[in-house]
Amino acid sequence: MAVKGVKRVDHIAIVVHNIEEALQFYQSTLGVFPSVVKDFPSEGVRIAFVPVGGADGAKIELLQPLDSTNGVAKFLAKHGEGQHHICLEVEDIDAALEQLQADGAPVLDAIPRLSADGRAVFIHPKGANGVLYELVQRNN
Repeated sequence: MAVKGVKRVDHIAIVVHNIEEALQFYQSTLGVFPSVVKDFPSEGVRIAFVPVGGADGAKIELLQPLDSTNGVAKFLAKHGEGQHHICLEVEDIDAALEQLQADGAPVLDAIPRLSADGRAVFIHPKGANGVLYELVQRNN
């Protein structure tokens, strides 16, 4: 069975060494500006959301590790800057996680974690053709 209620691509996350430096490209070259720049200490990252599809469109999420020990920092050290994950918005994160677990999908979360805009779970790349996926149920 499949996860029900996938609504849209919420964001594509890009890991960077420095958000301020990375934002220069988005602002001066692409003409898009962040709607949010904030620290997210529970995940050990600083984030910037750059809307690229209008009010209800997708965003680019820039991720900068706040220390050298978390997963994002380790990813950056191993792979360099670039795509980190793709996030899909779902209607019901609890139902999505239950279905993923029932199907034996390699989820990284036993319970949904708090995300910048709601609650989320991650699907390991080994079960998704090498891509890390995040599923999020937004607060709004």
